[in-house]
Amino acid sequence: MGTRQQSNDQGDEVMRNALKLLLPVLAAALASPLTLAKEGPDQYPNGAENFMAGALPPPGHYFINYLGYYSGDYRDTQGDRVRGVSVNATFDALRYIYVSQKKILGGDWAMHAIVPFAYQRLHTPGGVDSSFGLGDITIDPLVIGWHLPPDWHFTVGLDIYLPTGKWSRTRAGERIGANYYSLEPVVGVTYLNPRGFEASAKLMYNIKRRNNDTDYESGNEFHMDYLVGQHVGPWAFGLAGYYLKQTSDDRQNGQQVGDGNRGQVFAYGPAIRYQHRGMSFIATWNHETSTENRFQGNKFFFKFVTAF
Repeated sequence: MGTRQQSNDQGDEVMRNALKLLLPVLAAALASPLTLAKEGPDQYPNGAENFMAGALPPPGHYFINYLGYYSGDYRDTQGDRVRGVSVNATFDALRYIYVSQKKILGGDWAMHAIVPFAYQRLHTPGGVDSSFGLGDITIDPLVIGWHLPPDWHFTVGLDIYLPTGKWSRTRAGERIGANYYSLEPVVGVTYLNPRGFEASAKLMYNIKRRNNDTDYESGNEFHMDYLVGQHVGPWAFGLAGYYLKQTSDDRQNGQQVGDGNRGQVFAYGPAIRYQHRGMSFIATWNHETSTENRFQGNKFFFKFVTAF
């Protein structure tokens, strides 16, 4: 009995020590449902793009609304669940796209902006914290898209993330934004043949700047959204998801943080689209797996697209 009690006490002490090391990182990092062990939240909502991710629409003005819900628990460097650390959030992003009549390098010139909002509840051993606020706005004044007959579509751009989101130096639950600028080269590709088979991917590389309030610089990341699907009349069905891999270490005051806090995740799930009178309605569910240094859970998206 004494040996068993001693073992339990040692196990509790290990957990307490681990949390002491982890919670300062989480306290600086947990700002949204899409967060690495890096200091700030994911500024891009992974999994947002699927059907026709590489194809610009015809010239005109477009509105897209992304409504989502996420719930997950935190995973450490080995991918093991950290007890007592979880998050759930509802988020909504409004996107405006303008596709012009002008050509650049033979492709259509477009621009876009995204304004996100989120409500989140962060659970830690210290309690529950919740917040609602504006996230980091995205702008891109130079998007170029090509349609190469008969079946290929390509898009390139350079997204700029602005530190407009709600941020608190002392309260992790009030961090909706990342509090730093970042640049993100984007390449989208779509293959859609006459029989309705589609394969699409949106490839991105997020390059982060330093958070001047904390002198913390989160590592850069490669990430992508993907879809393989089939179109049948106004309907389309597919398998969609995302992959993220952090490619450089987190650093603070010029020094590596821990083992670098490099995060990764792979997600997959069903996607369905219905088109009606120039509008598109898209629903997806993504289940996350193979996760390290970030939350692992389930994400639901409802996406509405229309021209105006």
